[in-house]
Amino acid sequence: MTSSSPSGPLPPSSPAGEAALDEFRALNDPDRRRAIERRGEHFVVEGLLALRALVESRYPIRSVLVAENKAAAALELVGRRAPIYAMPAPDVAAITGFAFHRGVLASADRLPPEPIEAVVTAQARRLLVIEGVNDHENLGALFRNAAAFGVDGVVLDPTTADPLYRRSVRVSVGHVLRMPWARAGAERWPAVLAELREAEGFCVVALTPAPDAEPIDELAAAPPDRLALVVGAEGPGLGLRALAAAGRQVRIPMAPGVDSLNVATTAAIALHRLHAY
Repeated sequence: MTSSSPSGPLPPSSPAGEAALDEFRALNDPDRRRAIERRGEHFVVEGLLALRALVESRYPIRSVLVAENKAAAALELVGRRAPIYAMPAPDVAAITGFAFHRGVLASADRLPPEPIEAVVTAQARRLLVIEGVNDHENLGALFRNAAAFGVDGVVLDPTTADPLYRRSVRVSVGHVLRMPWARAGAERWPAVLAELREAEGFCVVALTPAPDAEPIDELAAAPPDRLALVVGAEGPGLGLRALAAAGRQVRIPMAPGVDSLNVATTAAIALHRLHAY
């Protein structure tokens, strides 16, 4: 194994080197990973695209682990911001616990989420609000869609999964690290929807398959200047309290016999129809 660091080479057997590698062990064991990352107050990303986003983000990089054939690319991105450990791809797989094909991993410090007020700025025109989404891939896709369609920030309810989980970051192609996001506490959910509507002047729109909701084309015909689109988990959808707190309920018309769409797909269609870029 080779390494580089801001203070010079680190021996692989050094306490610092061993501790760095421990942060990447057993990535295929979700329960163990949650315990490790909570204890260390860090998170892990994978792939060069996510590493690039991490370098550009506010999150301090702790260390980088790469397969030898990706070492030059990682060094070009990271420079001397953090130690870089390079080893043969089979050794990387042995540490992570699975056949790791992307060849790039990085560990970064967790930071406190932004306060809602830092996301809902005077300049914000489009927000995505997410309730109860616990599938990490869906959550990552929602962040990617938000970035693609000009969303200014994301607000999560208290029960939505961790956006910084590795799979969420990967599926988002790193946009979780770029997109401003905040999490409403239990005491503020779903009251924050009324706050957005009444205090901030947002048109708060709940996406629902309910047949009595208005078709999205009606809203798209005259898109509001400030829009907060609210989506819920697949299956249960938005809770009754969130639906009641939203100003409008909108549906995407579909062919007969189709109950609903994937939450990320639904959000993508709606954000595209209601874009403001």
